[in-house]
Amino acid sequence: MAKKYFGTDGIRGKVGEYPITADFMLKLGWATGRVFAKEGSGFVLVGKDTRISGYMFESALEAGLSAAGVDTRMLGPMPTPGIAYLTRTLRAKAGIVISASHNPYYDNGIKFFSVDGAKLPDEVEHQIEQYLDTPMTTVESAKLGKAKRVSDAAGRYIEFCKATVPPQLDFKGMRIVIDCANGATYHIAPHVFSEVGAEVVTIGAEPDGLNINDECGATKPENLAAKVLEFRADLGIALDGDGDRIIMVDHKGEIVDGDELIYIIAKSRLEEGKLFGPVIGTLMSNLGMEHALKAVGVPLLRANVGDRYVMEMLTEHKGMLGGEGSGHIICLDKTTTGDGIVSALQVLAEMQHTGKSLNELKSGMSKYPQVLVNVRIDKKVKIEEIDSIKKAVEAVEKKLGERGRVLLRSSGTEPLIRVMVEGVDEDEVVRFANQLAADVKKAIPA
Repeated sequence: MAKKYFGTDGIRGKVGEYPITADFMLKLGWATGRVFAKEGSGFVLVGKDTRISGYMFESALEAGLSAAGVDTRMLGPMPTPGIAYLTRTLRAKAGIVISASHNPYYDNGIKFFSVDGAKLPDEVEHQIEQYLDTPMTTVESAKLGKAKRVSDAAGRYIEFCKATVPPQLDFKGMRIVIDCANGATYHIAPHVFSEVGAEVVTIGAEPDGLNINDECGATKPENLAAKVLEFRADLGIALDGDGDRIIMVDHKGEIVDGDELIYIIAKSRLEEGKLFGPVIGTLMSNLGMEHALKAVGVPLLRANVGDRYVMEMLTEHKGMLGGEGSGHIICLDKTTTGDGIVSALQVLAEMQHTGKSLNELKSGMSKYPQVLVNVRIDKKVKIEEIDSIKKAVEAVEKKLGERGRVLLRSSGTEPLIRVMVEGVDEDEVVRFANQLAADVKKAIPA
């Protein structure tokens, strides 16, 4: 059954536009409380990133949960993976994250974690939606939920992150530039990396409610690259606003994306004899990663775009490592969700273990040129059912052979057909992408 409010990663949109409004969040808190109140006593954790609307929404959620008779533990600014970790270790009924991840400050959203630190099952989201469509009520005063603040939340998560690498590893002598995207890791990431011994230069750690992800962080790693060169650092780490994505920069100022980082971690685990199951990427994962993993005997399976689908496939195939080129990396041997800080530590550990630079570690994988062309359409269509498009795709695939691939998919949020072509020869890839985009426009006239 289709969901009315929940998307693939919770509920997200522009602040002030339904459903990202204070009154909806009040009702959402109440509906969530009604679902979890059935399970007896306990509490729900509420954390947020640094965008200004977080103040409004945490208050609304707290009030709604209280009206349903459920206690709340407030975390304040905390990375999404930190909230997942604390939900699990504090044995909360659920964890609520107020964040729009890598989006600008004027967007916000809500994500949920279950007691085991994973995304909520579909059936629980359906139950919450059922209550959202019923009148809100309030329990009698003696049964109202109480709210408390968890004072040591940041410290708990910092210690967890540090524990994901062997304690005997010493990162002394390593200079790192960290870009916190003016987001939820601003008071955590610098401590983690300095406490494992590295010399840390911090940027993007002065949030004001409006500057989250603004020309900084994982969505704008060029700024970090300049700082790495300026400070002659060994590497740079760019996190996004809620800390679940990571992009790195090597000592030459070259950007290292999620696909390359997944390859480095996979190869490290393989050489340690600790890699099990296939690596899970997405339909957009670079073909170069697939070929590099294949060369060392590791299969890559592709899920639909979105960390939820990566996680589902990891579970289905009993894998332990997966993610996206955007930097959302899931190391299930260390944690239960995508975690930028934990992923960075795994790469740093491999650098120390091998004595190689980040530039050397990524050299085993060659990224293939990938061109994406968006074709705007006026109506939704099933592109797989249009014969002329199918024939055009087949013709390009035949010319590319094993040296490339083609992907056409409809955007889930905009009236667009995304045409992606990837291959060894960049000029050829550009030509084929533009050719297919023209074929799509012809087949679906505006």
